Parts: sequence; C-alpha cells; structure tokens
Amino acid sequence: MNGLRSRTVTALLVTLVALLLAGCSFRSTRPAPVEERGAAGQGRPAIAIPDAEPAKALPGAENAGKPGYYTVKPGDTVIRIGLDTGQNWRDVVRWNALDNPNLIEVGQVLRVTPPGTIPSDSVAVARPVTTPSVLPSATPSGAAAPAAPVVPAVPSDEDVTWIWPTSGQVVAGFDEAKNKGLDIAGKAGDAVVASGDGRVVYAGAGLRGYGNLIILKHNNTFLTAYAHNQTLLVKEDQAVRKGQKIAEMGNTDADRVKLHFEIRRQGKPVDPAKYLPAR
Repeated sequence: MNGLRSRTVTALLVTLVALLLAGCSFRSTRPAPVEERGAAGQGRPAIAIPDAEPAKALPGAENAGKPGYYTVKPGDTVIRIGLDTGQNWRDVVRWNALDNPNLIEVGQVLRVTPPGTIPSDSVAVARPVTTPSVLPSATPSGAAAPAAPVVPAVPSDEDVTWIWPTSGQVVAGFDEAKNKGLDIAGKAGDAVVASGDGRVVYAGAGLRGYGNLIILKHNNTFLTAYAHNQTLLVKEDQAVRKGQKIAEMGNTDADRVKLHFEIRRQGKPVDPAKYLPAR
C-alpha cells in the first residue's frame, strides 16, 4: 500500500516537472513582424505616385513652324508682332479671334497672314507645260497671225516712290542689330510727314522704346514707322498721302528730340537710306 502511494506521488511529480519544462520552452505562434521595403530601400511601403497631368497645349500649337504663323516670344505684344510681320495688328487680332489683344502667352502660335492665302515661301514652283513637237496651224497658210493683245503692266509693291519724313541731320544710321532705322535730329514741333501713300495701322504709345508712334502700311510689302513724336495728328485706319503732315517731332521715350524712322519690308527692317532719295 505504501509502495503504491509512493509510486503515485512519484508519477505526479514527474508529470509536474514535464509541464514546467514544456512551459519554459513555449514559443509564440504569432509571426514576427515583416518590414515591407520600398523600391528605394527606405524601409517604407512603396507608394504609387500618379502621373503628372500633361501640360495644357497653347492655342495654335499645332501650327508652330508653319509658314504664315508666328510663335509668341517673351516681351512680344500684338502691336510688335504686327510690325515685325508687316501686318496691321488689328488684322492679327481678327485672324486669331483674340478676345483680349493684351493677353497672349509665350509659346502661343498666331496666324500672321490672311486666311486662305499661301505665304510666299510656301508657293509651289510651277511645272513646265509639256507641248507636242508640232503644233497645228491656227491660221491659213500665208495669213498673218493676229497681234497679241497688250496687257497693261501690273504695278509692283516694290514700286514706291519715297520722300524724307522730315528735314534735319541724320544722327544715327541703320544698324540691323542696334538701330533698325534712321535717327533724324530736329526741334520739338518740327513737321513729320508720310514718306509715301498709305494707311495708318497704329497711332499710340503702346510699343516700348518708341514713344508716341505712327505706323503706316503702304502695301502688302512695306510699312514705315515714325517714333518719339510729341504730337500725333492722324488716327488708326486713316488714309494718308505722301508728304502729308502726320505728327510733330518730340522726344517721348528718347534721350533727345529726334525722329526715329523705319522702313520694314515684309516686316524685316531695311536701311531707309537705300530707299530715300539723295539729298
């Protein structure tokens, strides 16, 4: 009896010891935390960044570089673009349906030739007409051929007879990089006259560096500009005749009283001294 009790106690002790050892060796069944690594190895989950919204295309961008179109540069105004392309700035506004001519953006592309026209640098060269080696006679043998009709000569835009816009000494000549025309000295109030027949396409002070300015359009090739006046005597869209007084000399936006005079051929400044008569 005592032996049985002793064996029972011993078994209980063994079981208790086994349970204690099992508790000491217990391991958590929870998984260890896992650190997600981004593509850059920063120890943070990678975050997908949505693509940036594409830049908004500026008006007329599809016409950039095409003949008859102009890409706006920093500092441009519609008035300057008209002068540089040989066009009336109001036509540029109309051709491009500009609601506010003062709001144009760098990179915007503007039409600077009338719609439906082909710019001169994009006109295709005509192919020669192939004719048969022997042409049928149009008149009986021995009869005199009828005289060809006389076709009157069409005046060319180059046929402009210019006069000096004012009297006075030339104090600065033409320099394509530094001076786009002639500077002619004089006294405040001296007469400034139209150098040729034309129409006023601009009269105002909206072009920096020119002061009170008048721009005349003479034909599809030539413009003239008259700058730094103290008084303007004509209005936009007014027709003027060669020699007509259009302004009085002054020094607006200039360091002295003078007339700055330009001739622009298809918008490009040319030396007025090559067009004006000798004096």
